[in-house]
Amino acid sequence: MTKAKYAMFDALNPFFEIVLEGLTGLVDGKHFFDAIAENARFDFRYDFPGWPRAIRGRAALMDMFSGYGKSIKLHSADGLQVHRSQDSRVVILEYDVHGTILATGASYDNRFSSIITIEGREVVHWRDYMDSLAAWTALNGKPVPAASSRS
Repeated sequence: MTKAKYAMFDALNPFFEIVLEGLTGLVDGKHFFDAIAENARFDFRYDFPGWPRAIRGRAALMDMFSGYGKSIKLHSADGLQVHRSQDSRVVILEYDVHGTILATGASYDNRFSSIITIEGREVVHWRDYMDSLAAWTALNGKPVPAASSRS
């Protein structure tokens, strides 16, 4: 049932799997979305065109991720580092994802750090940091233009 329920998100499976590996023993659920509290808050600590700075709730997160597979297909994730906080509810994950930009065939390689708060064996808060330059470059085929300096 779970596999069919989340089939539309298959392009993200390497991300889901590495996050669940990092959260082993801390959350319940066989799929990433099963481990997310219904009213969880997600803060994305980067400005990236078309991506919100915050999302509230599992349903809104699923809606945001629903179009991901139309532009990027992940094929692997690695480099997992799990850091436990002094606050037993908080865990920090560092990981890399690798995939392909479907429109161009360009390689997509990105790094993430996620600060995750868990209550009642569910993720209730997620603060996400990524290498937005790597994402921009992969999606646009060129680096972000340098800011011009004024004399």
